Amino acid sequence: MVTPRTAHVLVVGAGPVGLVATSLLAAEGIKVTLVETHTELPHDLRASTFHPPTLDMLERFGVVQTMIDVGLICPTWQFRDRTAGVVATYELSRLLPDTKHPYRLQCEQWRLGDLLYDQLKTNPLVTVHLGTAATAARQSADGVELDVKTADGKTETLKGDFLVGADGIGSVVRKAVGAEFDGITIPELFLTVSTPFDFRTVMPDIANIAYLSDPNEWYVLIRTAKVWRALFPVDATLDDKDVTSPARAQKLLEGAAPGHKDFEVTHGTAYRVHERVASKYVNGRMMIAGDAAHVNNPLGGMGLNGGIHDAFNLAEKITKVVQGAPLETLERYGRQRRKVALDVVQQTTLRNRAILNTREPAARQAYYDDLRRTAEDPEKHREFVMRTSMIQSLRDVEKID
Repeated sequence: MVTPRTAHVLVVGAGPVGLVATSLLAAEGIKVTLVETHTELPHDLRASTFHPPTLDMLERFGVVQTMIDVGLICPTWQFRDRTAGVVATYELSRLLPDTKHPYRLQCEQWRLGDLLYDQLKTNPLVTVHLGTAATAARQSADGVELDVKTADGKTETLKGDFLVGADGIGSVVRKAVGAEFDGITIPELFLTVSTPFDFRTVMPDIANIAYLSDPNEWYVLIRTAKVWRALFPVDATLDDKDVTSPARAQKLLEGAAPGHKDFEVTHGTAYRVHERVASKYVNGRMMIAGDAAHVNNPLGGMGLNGGIHDAFNLAEKITKVVQGAPLETLERYGRQRRKVALDVVQQTTLRNRAILNTREPAARQAYYDDLRRTAEDPEKHREFVMRTSMIQSLRDVEKID
């Protein structure tokens, strides 16, 4: 048994998941060494949706009001048909009284990272190594070792009591855990384009978050505090320069807003999307969380939020072990969070994609009818937003031993 003041946890990856885990552990008096490959915290524009229970969790860090001040509150979201318009609108006010934040917050994930990092820089229990890449990891009966390489080429071995891998899809820690990462790669690329053009000029009834279904070219529109972000599927066989070319962005935006041309584009990026869940999250004193443990398409905003929920669950389990609980307590983290990744995150994102791109008319109509019935029935409506906001999954995991 180790006490909080002598326990030492190594965390790989200074994205939101790693920073949340580090913050939680340090708050319990546990020493943490955080390792990050980049020399500065990445300002990744990919994820921006924070769900209600995630905001409730983050309240303990005193950062939520700042995120709200720079972000955009979205109290509703929609499924739409690209031609016919609104299919169903879902109201997050129906989550009351189960959350203090009955809305989605659109705020770039890097803003949370910066806020947490600013706090950690002055915490005497936390050591941060930027520009330091993890290369290998191993464990013994009473500790872990992490081999790292600095930006200047120097190598070093860090030692601790536990190791948390929040190091993304190419996770070194997942390899050390011995987990498979089976799944699929979605056939199309996803192209995200940001523009200050206001889509309410062509769709006055559009919600801040809207999924637009179409048998030929579906897309997603998400409004942020300053721009609209549009996500389009793009043929993966195209040349990379073609996919991200200004001409392609203009063509796609012209299709989304007929009658308008010469869009200002402030940012664009294309990326491949995977649906994968690690075969195990825990091996002794080594654990994985976030994208190191599960990756999915972004249709529903569940990847970032699920990773943060991982961090809260895992930090709680590590703290219990540090305070004297059996090491096997960590295995419960794996059972709980892996089930959520398989049964909630992955299934929800796959269903969202199916609704958006189904080409068979009868199947499309069946999806629409189900969405409308759900929105029109108060009980079903509330149950649906409880699931899609991830409140229900947090409750369900507590039933898993």
